[in-house]
Amino acid sequence: MVSLDDAIVVKLKTHGENFEILVDPDLALEYKEGKEKSIDEILAVGKIFKDASAADSASDESMLKVFETTDVIEVAGKILKKGELHLTTEQRKQMLEERKKQIVNIIARNAINPQTKTPHPPDRIANAMDEAKVSIDIQKSAKEQVERVVKALRPLIPIKFDNVQIAVKIPAEHSGKLYATLHEFGEVKKDGWQGNFQFCLVEMPAGLQDDFCNKVNNLTRGEAEIKILR
Repeated sequence: MVSLDDAIVVKLKTHGENFEILVDPDLALEYKEGKEKSIDEILAVGKIFKDASAADSASDESMLKVFETTDVIEVAGKILKKGELHLTTEQRKQMLEERKKQIVNIIARNAINPQTKTPHPPDRIANAMDEAKVSIDIQKSAKEQVERVVKALRPLIPIKFDNVQIAVKIPAEHSGKLYATLHEFGEVKKDGWQGNFQFCLVEMPAGLQDDFCNKVNNLTRGEAEIKILR
């Protein structure tokens, strides 16, 4: 359970009533993004407040009116889903940086420069976001914001979401160690053997192609044959 010093307030105003809970900021954000989290783990105090700063508890009457229950866990879950996080300046700064990194990583892994057919380095994407003065919303997941961010970046850098298919010829002695890697990066569309070689066709986000090729070469000591198909 998070300490009260590190906890933040989640507020929900509805039906003429005010409800507040004290929560772990990181876990609360993850919960709002849809990740599986225990409400007990998220709450800093197992209580529903009308005004947390004054330690003024919400009445059973008001909770029954709005939530039709006085169960703290059930009510807290609804407040988390619909309420607004109130962060300190430092917490907001840290979370904005983390959300920006998440957005950059999603774009770097899934997008390419359509002119060169190669991925954009994360630093280039981050710098373009700064130049475009892209605003980040910590109340929304990184995935929800990618489309808007990419739209803002297009006037500055050529960028396109695309998939590539990569054919791989793997010597038999390396087949076992590569199995997980093939499925880790994308979908194996074809898989078969010819003599002492395994032939695979893997489809993946275009931004992963360099990482994929590097990993295959490292695992096979450069003995696999790789061909990127368009």
